[in-house]
Amino acid sequence: MTTGGDQALEGLLARIRACRVCCDTPRSTPLPHLPRPVVRATVSARIAVCGQAPGTRVHASGVPFSDASGNRLREWMGVDSATFYDASRIAIVPMGFCFPGLDAKGSDRPPRRECAPTWRGELFAALPALELILAVGRFAIGWHVPERRGQSLRETVSDWRTVLDQARQGPAVLPLPHPS
Repeated sequence: MTTGGDQALEGLLARIRACRVCCDTPRSTPLPHLPRPVVRATVSARIAVCGQAPGTRVHASGVPFSDASGNRLREWMGVDSATFYDASRIAIVPMGFCFPGLDAKGSDRPPRRECAPTWRGELFAALPALELILAVGRFAIGWHVPERRGQSLRETVSDWRTVLDQARQGPAVLPLPHPS
């Protein structure tokens, strides 16, 4: 049975998957390739994995965390691939939905600055069952735990119990280092 929330979320996800803001109205250099937004979510998801942005492998496959870092993250979470990719349980909502390209040294660029402000508020408002956000890496932690932006990643992750306990409204946030 489809609910109004399901339909609204599906419409939102369709708009996200059709997004071209980083090509059409970029805040800096346009995306160096065609967009391929990667996001998974349903209204019933209780956990959201919020990483940085897809890498080259994920850009090619469209499957989030389909690399060694995904293997490590699933190991940390204690879940198998079937559970991890079950969108009815776990939403996968990166800070940037598209692969941002490579820098001069061949490393992934940071998530695009257009993506999170454009979509994040509306998307999280459409996920009413969320109880836990796994903020994976500096960019996700900075967004979901803004009071920790001045701290190092090591300090924030080391103090995970305090961060987890500080959820005032909405889902709790667990800060994690990037599993790469």
